[in-house]
Amino acid sequence: MKILMTGSTGLIGKALLPALSALGHQVTPLRRRPGAAPGEVSWDGLDDAALAGTEAVIHLAGENIAAGRWTKAKKLRISTSRIQGTGLVAAAIALLRPPPRILLCASAVGFYGNRGDEILTEDSPPGTGFVADVCRQWEDASAPAEAAGIRVIHARLGVVLCKQGGALAKMLTPFKLGLGGAIGNGIQFVAWITLDDAVAAMIHLLDRSNLYGPVNLVAPSSVTNRELTKSLGRALHRPTIFPMPVFAARLAFGEMADELLLSSARAIPRRLLDDGFKFQYPDLDPALAHILGGSAA
Repeated sequence: MKILMTGSTGLIGKALLPALSALGHQVTPLRRRPGAAPGEVSWDGLDDAALAGTEAVIHLAGENIAAGRWTKAKKLRISTSRIQGTGLVAAAIALLRPPPRILLCASAVGFYGNRGDEILTEDSPPGTGFVADVCRQWEDASAPAEAAGIRVIHARLGVVLCKQGGALAKMLTPFKLGLGGAIGNGIQFVAWITLDDAVAAMIHLLDRSNLYGPVNLVAPSSVTNRELTKSLGRALHRPTIFPMPVFAARLAFGEMADELLLSSARAIPRRLLDDGFKFQYPDLDPALAHILGGSAA
């Protein structure tokens, strides 16, 4: 399959691209920088000639939502990179003849907002707040592709766990020093997935013509922040006795604390499970033991 991928240098893209190539797919990265290298396509060169013959598009690009405080400029980059970027890709591929069979777009469980212990499936309505609003508009921006008859999937990702980057990588240093602890009261739910399962799920979605619309890419067992803290402490053989009070989280991270660290999303992967997808790491303790094997020293 000839696949065009944005965000190929991001956390998921760097793992997904070689996995697809190993399966025999021809993957062409779409890069934001001008003057793309051989084998790449630049956003500036997004035309019919560059896209001709594309059978699938995987759209992962977007400003890192957890890097730095949320200034007005940062929030604008977060929203425009996702909404305008998706709109540009969707409009361009909608004009192709024949169009690609599938547009697989990254989204996030932030779509649901802060929902306490409510169990969230793909049929749950959107929540409120900055992240929820961005996710809703992000998904809506794919409308031109849907109107052209392209199968569109919104992969609503939870926290992706791996050592190479993301939330877990940031947590390792304080936890290894024995300074880890729950954030706030720790009862907020964290929807998570290992990088291995996120990649496998995306490959599964490419192959399943019956799946479209939102799909939660999260492990079957959502956990609370307190449970995540304890599990990480067990994996690293370290105590977890230093909680971060709410006021400290807000002081350190500003608005992002309430939207990301203190928000609760008890999402479950109902559509993946109903479609027979098998998680390699459905439970947190074995997942962290696999990811962090030998990391406690």
